[in-house]
Amino acid sequence: MRHRRQFVVLIGLLLLVAGASLYHKVFNLHLPLLPGQMDDAWAVEAHINFTADERVPVRVELPLPENQPGFSRISEDFVTRDFGLTTEQVNGGRHAIWSVRRSGGTQSLYYRAVFYRDGTASTDALGAQPLPPAIPDYPDPSGPAILSVLEEVRQRSADIETFSRNLLARLNAAEPSEDVRIIRADYQPDSPEWSHQLAHLLAGARIAARPVHGLQMDDGMRRARIQTLLAVHNGQQWLIFDPRTGERRELPKDFLIWHAGERPLLELSGATSGQVRFSVARHVRPQAELIQALPEVQDSPLTDFSLMGLPVETQNLYRILFTLPIGALLVVFMRNMIGIRTFGTFMPVLIALAFIETRLLLGIGLFTLLVGTGLLMRFYLERLQLLFVPRIAAVLTLVIMMMALVSIVSNLLGYQQGLVISVFPMVILAMTIERMSVVWEEQGASEAMGQAAGSLFTAVLGYLLMTRPLVTHMVFVFPETLLIVLALLLLLGRYTGYRLSELWRFRHALWGHGAQS
Repeated sequence: MRHRRQFVVLIGLLLLVAGASLYHKVFNLHLPLLPGQMDDAWAVEAHINFTADERVPVRVELPLPENQPGFSRISEDFVTRDFGLTTEQVNGGRHAIWSVRRSGGTQSLYYRAVFYRDGTASTDALGAQPLPPAIPDYPDPSGPAILSVLEEVRQRSADIETFSRNLLARLNAAEPSEDVRIIRADYQPDSPEWSHQLAHLLAGARIAARPVHGLQMDDGMRRARIQTLLAVHNGQQWLIFDPRTGERRELPKDFLIWHAGERPLLELSGATSGQVRFSVARHVRPQAELIQALPEVQDSPLTDFSLMGLPVETQNLYRILFTLPIGALLVVFMRNMIGIRTFGTFMPVLIALAFIETRLLLGIGLFTLLVGTGLLMRFYLERLQLLFVPRIAAVLTLVIMMMALVSIVSNLLGYQQGLVISVFPMVILAMTIERMSVVWEEQGASEAMGQAAGSLFTAVLGYLLMTRPLVTHMVFVFPETLLIVLALLLLLGRYTGYRLSELWRFRHALWGHGAQS
């Protein structure tokens, strides 16, 4: 009874650990359950051009985009040339700072990053509620005009949203009033700094506002321009306005916020003629690969035990090895539940592994040809009364010679698939031939042919199962699936009931007994 309780606890523990790990990866880390799921990744590049003054030190500062709702940065790199590079937190945002003591002439610097799109843009990226700004000291002659316009708009608005919309509409009007003309003399709506100036004007009503600079991630958009919107906080959330029309709008879909605030996009010291050109390119990549590269996934303790961190060659090896327990589970089920006779448990799995290398139809043909020919050779060698080990070595040598002959003939006939015979497991073929001949001698030809047919049939089913994309995806991305396989193997190991073949074999006795009852 105690051993049975331990067995139940062990099965439950295996299923619990596997289930908890799967739940965390799927619902918290968002790893895809299905294979072949693709998603968008965006490669973004900022190309900085400027003319450096060789007489003074040069300093270049560029704000960098952060992880934000809708986009997660999975990689970034910098091209610094002879410049030193540091990244610093400036006013709550990350900035790249290039510097050099002496560097004259035209210079180019690059920032590149890859972003994974995991949703739509959100104003949550603009931060928490700011404090109401202090009222600026507006200089004459625009100062009195600004205060007059702000007071008029206040009287004709009900809240911060309507105030902001009415103010922007008046400042962008096609036929402006006299006060607006005076304001426009100092604040030009056509200038790149218009959004900065609008935030400065809204501060006169103690309304927090800031420009929002970002890129629209459109498919095939090799050259991109920074778009500038105006974000206004109404005390509860950020509202987005078009600074040219005053219309309220949602943050555009697939809009990557590059930076928000009144600081310029590019700051230069010791250089002139600075400009930033942006380009974006869309790449479709496997979703599992993208999610594995996300910072929150890489910081997960489970990621330390992920196969994704191994070298690519080792990953490819484990993609195959991790399917072997699935094949073994199939063999155990076929033997213990169905009653299929095979040459042991692992022989069909290894034959299925060979089929993966040679492909199914070619593998079946080679298996039948080589095993049949090798079996005849083994019977001949038996007449020479050789010992067991030398006989196996001789069979192995003959199998290799037959494989080489098949490859040569295939090459002469121009049939390239026959050349993959070199990766067919020679030892498995030799042991299969020897095992079949022993069964033939001890239990007869019928039993030997039955086990050979059962092994081949089970190997074919194992190949079909082990090469399913869903199976290879699950065992590689979710290795804890093997804990479930282990639990099933333990359960099958305790099964002592009738096999399906036995029910069929004794069907007349069972049915006759039922009829007599």
